[in-house]
Amino acid sequence: MFQSRVISSLIKRNKAAFNTVVYSFKGKALPFKDLRQNPSNKSFFNGFRSLPETFKGHHVPSMRNMSTAAASIGVEGKEGLKLLVTGGPRAQKMVGIWLFGSAAWVFSMVVLGGVTRLTRSGLSMTDWKFTGQLPPLSNEEWLNEFDKYKQSPEYKRINKGMSIEDFKFIYWMEYAHRMWGRGLGIMFALPFSYFLRRGYITLRLGLKLSALFALGAGQGFIGWWMVKSGLEEPNSEYAQPRVSPYRLAAHLTSAFAIYSGLFWTALSVVMPEPPAESLAWVRGAATVKRLALPVSLIVGITAISGAFVAGNDAGRAFNTFPKMGESWIPDDIFVMKPLIRNFFENTSMVQLDHRILATTTLISICALRWFTRKLDIHPAVRSLIGTTLGMAALQVTLGISTLLSYVPVSLGSAHQAGALTLLTLVILLNHTVRKPSVSLLKLLPLKTV
Repeated sequence: MFQSRVISSLIKRNKAAFNTVVYSFKGKALPFKDLRQNPSNKSFFNGFRSLPETFKGHHVPSMRNMSTAAASIGVEGKEGLKLLVTGGPRAQKMVGIWLFGSAAWVFSMVVLGGVTRLTRSGLSMTDWKFTGQLPPLSNEEWLNEFDKYKQSPEYKRINKGMSIEDFKFIYWMEYAHRMWGRGLGIMFALPFSYFLRRGYITLRLGLKLSALFALGAGQGFIGWWMVKSGLEEPNSEYAQPRVSPYRLAAHLTSAFAIYSGLFWTALSVVMPEPPAESLAWVRGAATVKRLALPVSLIVGITAISGAFVAGNDAGRAFNTFPKMGESWIPDDIFVMKPLIRNFFENTSMVQLDHRILATTTLISICALRWFTRKLDIHPAVRSLIGTTLGMAALQVTLGISTLLSYVPVSLGSAHQAGALTLLTLVILLNHTVRKPSVSLLKLLPLKTV
């Protein structure tokens, strides 16, 4: 509705100029540089610049409209923006909704995977088929699956004497996780085929999405490769059977990579230009970008270190804070040889690493907020930095609460979801402060009025 009011206002105030731009979509208008030099069209661009004053309280949407219009005008020029989707705004919206929906599905997969791990359900299915299989439908089939599970190390060492009803619960958890992943593949592939056939997807976007689809298909193999490591007998008779922390980290990192790729691509489809209203704001955004990139790296490393915490079940050790037990640094953090193994397999070192990285993440985002407080930047960027800081503080609080509560399923799942939420905000921040196209830069005044 807001966009309709914006367009209606522009038409009423700049009807001639608006018609000139509409005709340019059909290849009948003057070149882009002539549009800027033509006095009859100056009011059109001035109209875009005055939108924030005309529609107070709708600052960011007006920037989005300006970016889309500027991108459309410059798409035919040598220095214009190349859109990822053809077919007009409706096609752009449809593809964007599909990609955001796919990213949300991956988000839910990560959360469901965390619940599956925390309920120790991941090793309940002892075989795997790429196309999936029907769940047990009769008592005989359930007993058959239960007999298979009884041969696993997890049953023999942890769940010996488990009832068939308890087995059904963990089986259904793992089955739901696997089938939810296959559902994502179908949900992604069918619209992808439709949009390709309609010609909405450009070659550049098609290659990106094909790579993400291949990575998603490979995620199923990585998941089974991870589960298989937990079905093998542990080296020590006192060790609990669990999946390899390296394989779990690979599985979770791959999921985060797929999510990040989908979310970034969706943003690029619906917001081909960053919010910009003046060259001063563009310069401010460039400064924010230089600061945000190292912060993003720290956030990513912290998330991966969390996978090793999960893989080593390190959250159930040293359930005190800020000290680890009676000391700040445990004595056994370097007992493994070679030394590098301690950072990935030693429970004490893995938890210490995650504590240090989480604290570093919070401090780095606080520093980002501090160093950008006086910059001349878009209000949306400033608000996003504040939101990211708030989410980082909440994530640290969730982590401490999870640790002190001995990792309950609810808090553990919330902490994993919080990590992905924080990553989402960091991706959005980096996407928002990227450099505008040359065609948009030519339209911007030095300062915002």
